[in-house]
Amino acid sequence: MGQFSISANTFMGYFGFSPSSKEVFREYRHAGYAQFLRAPARNLITLPDDLSFELATRLGYLGTAYSALKKLELTPGQSLLVLGASGTLGIGATLAAVAMGVTDIIVAARDGTALERLRQLAPKRIRTLQITSTDLHSSIREMATCGVDAVVDTLGAKAPAELSVSAMNAVTSGGKIVQIGGVSGPIPIDPHPFMCTQLQYIGSLWFTTAEAQELMALIRTGLLDTNQWAPRPYTLDQLNEALEDIKTDASGFLNYYIVHS
Repeated sequence: MGQFSISANTFMGYFGFSPSSKEVFREYRHAGYAQFLRAPARNLITLPDDLSFELATRLGYLGTAYSALKKLELTPGQSLLVLGASGTLGIGATLAAVAMGVTDIIVAARDGTALERLRQLAPKRIRTLQITSTDLHSSIREMATCGVDAVVDTLGAKAPAELSVSAMNAVTSGGKIVQIGGVSGPIPIDPHPFMCTQLQYIGSLWFTTAEAQELMALIRTGLLDTNQWAPRPYTLDQLNEALEDIKTDASGFLNYYIVHS
């Protein structure tokens, strides 16, 4: 699976976004499905001895969500909207938010069953919002009259950009929006509301080595619930089968990973 960022916008074993990515991959050639992966020491973290292999495969998504939440700098009493909460990133963001002590979390998704499962993680701190239309603004305002203090947008490429825009309009003055999902198409932003209400729109990609170590501490102490994912192991020979299964059943509560037979 993918390893931690080796340089700006480059994922070891995955892909890269920056001009330097090709140079990085020439130096570190082994991909994420190889039995061994060479990486520089500065990009490695210490894993607890009791960390299972299947849980370790979740660290990419968990780390991405954790890094996004840190950028929000939420304090007790502030509200957070997790947009697209039933997906892999959204579930990771919800679990991380609970572990980090966020006291008011609204999880928004289309899957009502998944939302209820998330609410049960912390019933006094998590509220659910089932998405039935692109008019999220009105629904969010009914739950939080003054708006939410922050949004972590985990919507994927299949989601309409209108959902992201509508959620932005429900953020209160001085609030922040962090993008880690990447909906299809451009997201139009009117600069005047952002200026007048001093909103911040932040892009967040992957996570730092230091953030990964912090995440390990949350897992090691039991603050972050790691028992939510149902394992779906495949051998390397079953790789194509695994990819097809992900297409047909992409529940964020399923953990697909490759094991060596």
